[in-house]
Amino acid sequence: MTNPFFAPSPLEYGLPPFADIRDEHYRPAFEQGMAEHLAEIAAITGSTDAPTFENTLVALERAGQTLSRVSTVFYNKASADSNTVTNALEEELAPLLAAHSDTIRLDPVLYARIGSVYEGRGALDPEDRYLVERYYAELTQAGAGLGELEKAQLTEYNQLLSTLTTRFEKNLLAETNDLAVVFDDAAELDGLGEGEISAAAQAAAERGLPGKYVVTLVLFTGHPYLASLTNRASRRRIMEASRARGNRAGEHDNRPLVLEITRLRALRAALLGFSTHAAFVTSDETAKTPEAVDELLQRLAAPAARNALREQSALQAELALSAANADAPELEAWDWAFTSEAVRKAEFDVDTAQMRPYFEAERVLRDGVFFAATALYGVTFTERPDLVSYHPEARVFEVRDEDGSAVGLYVYDLYTRDSKRGGAWMNSLIAQNGLLGHPVVVTNNLNVPKPGAGLPTLLTFDEVTTLFHEFGHALHGLFARVTYPKFAGTRTFRDFVEFPSQVNEMWMLWPEVLANYAVHHTTGEPMPESLVAKLQASAGFNQGFATSEYLGAALLDQAWHGLRAGDEPVTDVAVFEAAALAAVGLDNPAVPPRYSSTYFAHTFSGGYDAGYYSYIWSEVLDADTVAWFRENGGLTRANGDRFRARLLGVGGSKDPLEAFADFRGRAAEIGPLLDRRGLND
Repeated sequence: MTNPFFAPSPLEYGLPPFADIRDEHYRPAFEQGMAEHLAEIAAITGSTDAPTFENTLVALERAGQTLSRVSTVFYNKASADSNTVTNALEEELAPLLAAHSDTIRLDPVLYARIGSVYEGRGALDPEDRYLVERYYAELTQAGAGLGELEKAQLTEYNQLLSTLTTRFEKNLLAETNDLAVVFDDAAELDGLGEGEISAAAQAAAERGLPGKYVVTLVLFTGHPYLASLTNRASRRRIMEASRARGNRAGEHDNRPLVLEITRLRALRAALLGFSTHAAFVTSDETAKTPEAVDELLQRLAAPAARNALREQSALQAELALSAANADAPELEAWDWAFTSEAVRKAEFDVDTAQMRPYFEAERVLRDGVFFAATALYGVTFTERPDLVSYHPEARVFEVRDEDGSAVGLYVYDLYTRDSKRGGAWMNSLIAQNGLLGHPVVVTNNLNVPKPGAGLPTLLTFDEVTTLFHEFGHALHGLFARVTYPKFAGTRTFRDFVEFPSQVNEMWMLWPEVLANYAVHHTTGEPMPESLVAKLQASAGFNQGFATSEYLGAALLDQAWHGLRAGDEPVTDVAVFEAAALAAVGLDNPAVPPRYSSTYFAHTFSGGYDAGYYSYIWSEVLDADTVAWFRENGGLTRANGDRFRARLLGVGGSKDPLEAFADFRGRAAEIGPLLDRRGLND
């Protein structure tokens, strides 16, 4: 059988032929793909013709198609449905692909040819000119102008880092599975719903533990169940298991990797002429400097910490009240979510657990997420069970415009499994571009526990928010219409890419959207308006905690990547982390950072190194955009068409802040964000 990666897929929309793909196809496809790619680059650099946009930049964009096909499918597999074969191959490939990338990015002849076109870029049209500018900036930042000895050292650093970050991710997956919490009695899970307990029983059965209950861990420090579990000891076990990941002696200890990754990143930054890795990263983002990042984060940290302390005082009082005549325990991190729900209920008569019966997953998807997209953009979604995806639980939907024309395919993968990494994300399996005539196929992955057969999947409030968020990324990928692969979909600056997805969260509670999907899964009754009104009235509740836990992680990321090559080496991860949090006033034990270093996948394996600030940076744009929608009539086709045409549709083909100003009519203002997070006092 011919390797399915050696030619474009014959399926609709270019959907990869998953039914034909086997594990043994990956390695040969990577080997052939890299060889083809290097031959195509050699044809560019070996040309005796004067460099032009067509023979250099366009040729570069056309190169590497086999490698692109196998890479997108393989890394989707490695994230969503890994196995021992893909895990081993991923570690083996990491240094090889890093070296392959460096061979191209550091090629002096290619750099010179791009530089020649860059000098004459004024005669090009805007998208062509921007393509030249992006390539020249990225290759310059990557070290293309270094001498040969420095390039050899840089290549060594890059290969080592690719190996270490891959190992960090694999360690984290192993630790997350190993530290899943086993309970002997359903009584220990009091407070959870029938579906949640069923999911825990099923997870135990799948692990060969019939009669027991397994609570699998999520990526971030807390866990959705902490808000519901009445048993304090159970909450503590889950929180302590979560925080132990990668922080135990043994083969999956991530502490040595954190130290070595940050050391090598600092050395690489110095080699490239930057003071720190944070300076290296931000130099080619919209932030431009780590000082600009620190200015925003520090502006938010102090009021967030103050708000968290006020909230903590109220929670401590509630904990004392619930303890009745017993000695009131000190509020701990594992108490926060549960006690805050009690305080929210007392102050606002809001219990988010009451919302779960109204958040049946299928209705949320079809009558909420899809409905909002149809109302805004005119697109429709039709499930295509005839199209085979990468896993039986990953469902394929065809997306069409209002006029019936094709937009692309959307793949939806809801449930958690041991072979899937934690968190939630969007991937592009096929990235639209006019140059190669590619359509678009995008995926959304979540990690919702799957209940037993016959029971409904009821989402938490946060899981519904996450689905709307990730679908915002999917829309960005589906709607972008660009000429060149480099600009396809979400391929824009990292500190801008979260903006469209954060905007999409707004529609979750938009009255006409909520009324369409928030229906009780057994009675069919709509969610009471009074419940929604109370929730909206409590929108600022617990924002001190939410902002502080996020900022703790963002500032921790900046601290690690603010290290300089000549600094005294860090030898203890816990000591460094404690000092970094204390330095910004976020060292409250009851409010741990959203991620601690040893399970901080975003920064040590997920491509957000020195970039976790991107979420709050993008939220400035998001909050300002939400204000615009409210000022201009909300959920209307006219508003959706404007947002689609001026922001989502441009992909990465335009400077993102210019695109934002084109949409908004001005640069972003921070006021709406401060109001949203209660940080104006």
